[in-house]
Amino acid sequence: MSALFETEHAAWPFPAKPARLSDDEKAFYRHKIKQLLKARNAVIVAHYYTDPEIQALAEETGGCVADSLEMARFGSSHPASTLLVAGVRFMGETAKILSPEKTVLMPTLQAECSLDLGCPIDEFSAFCDAHPDRTVVVYANTSAAVKARADWVVTSSIAVELIDHLDSLGEKIIWAPDRHLGRYVTQKTGADVLCWQGACIVHDEFKTQALLRMKALYPDAAVLVHPESPQAVVDLADAVGSTSQLIQAAQRLPHPQMIVATDRGIFYKMQQAVPEKTLLEAPTAGEGATCRSCAHCPWMAMNGLKAIADGLEQGGAQHEIEVDAALREAALLPLDRMLAFAAELKLKVKGNA
Repeated sequence: MSALFETEHAAWPFPAKPARLSDDEKAFYRHKIKQLLKARNAVIVAHYYTDPEIQALAEETGGCVADSLEMARFGSSHPASTLLVAGVRFMGETAKILSPEKTVLMPTLQAECSLDLGCPIDEFSAFCDAHPDRTVVVYANTSAAVKARADWVVTSSIAVELIDHLDSLGEKIIWAPDRHLGRYVTQKTGADVLCWQGACIVHDEFKTQALLRMKALYPDAAVLVHPESPQAVVDLADAVGSTSQLIQAAQRLPHPQMIVATDRGIFYKMQQAVPEKTLLEAPTAGEGATCRSCAHCPWMAMNGLKAIADGLEQGGAQHEIEVDAALREAALLPLDRMLAFAAELKLKVKGNA
C-alpha cells in the first residue's frame, strides 16, 4: 500500500489565504458576478465547504450548494451553458466529464485536494495492476485519470451501500484514496477491502482527547462526524455521514447543540436547517504551525468573490476545465454507474418510506 500521505504531504504547495475584501469590495464583486452570470448564461455550483458568502451568492443567483454527488447531478441537468464550479479541481473535472458540451469554469485551477494529490495515477494504476482480481472503487475526490482507471466512482453519501452491494455479489474491492472512509465502509459491510492509504488534511486533524474534553464541557451536545475522520473520532460520534447526511442528522437529533467534525464551511447550510441549535467546531490541532487545515480546507478558501468574478470574466486557460476526450469517455463509465446506483437507491429509500 502507498505511504504517500505520511511521507509527502508536507511538501504540497499550500496556498496563501486570500486577501480580505472590504464590505464595499464585496458588494462590488457580488454585483459584478450577478451581471456576468447573466451575460454568460452561467450558474454557480458550490460545495458545502466553500465560504458562507459564496454559498449565499450561489443561492441568490439560482445556483446550487451541495455535496459532490448533488453538485454532479445539478450541473449535468441545469440548462445553463456555463458552470462556475466553486470547489476544488476534481469537482470541476467531474462537471466537465458529465457535461462536455458546457463550458466549465473555476475561480482557480490551483484549488487542489489532498486526497487527489495523494493518489497519483501512475502509482495507483500499478497498485491496481498488482491486484487484478479486485473491483476498483474510487472516491469522487480523485483526478479524471484515476476515475478512468476505476470500475466505480462513489461519494461518501452512498459509499456504504455501494460496497455492501458489491460484497453481496462476491466481489473483492480496492478502495481509494481515503483510508479512514475505507476502514469505515469495511467495518459497516464486512467486505474484503484493500485500502489505498490517503487522507484528507481537514478530517485527519480532528483530535480525540480534545473532543472528549469538549463533550464534557457540552454534555447536551451531539457529535456529528464525517467518516473521513480517524477511527477514534468516529467512535465518539452520535451520527456519522456525508455532508448532506450530517445536515439531516442535525435536524433529526433532539440535542440543542451540535459538535461538528467536518469542514466548518458546512455551518452555513446546517445553521439554515437548524436555526434554533448551537453549532460548535470539533477541536483540531489548533491554529498553530502544526495545523495545516484547522477545520477549513485551504484550497476551498481560494474560492473568493474576486476569483469568481475573474473566472467568469476572463475564462481561458487560467480558469477553464478541459478533459481529454478519450479520458473523459473512460471516466464517464464509472461516474454513470455511480449516478445510476444512487438513483436506484433513492427510489428504494422512497419506496420504503
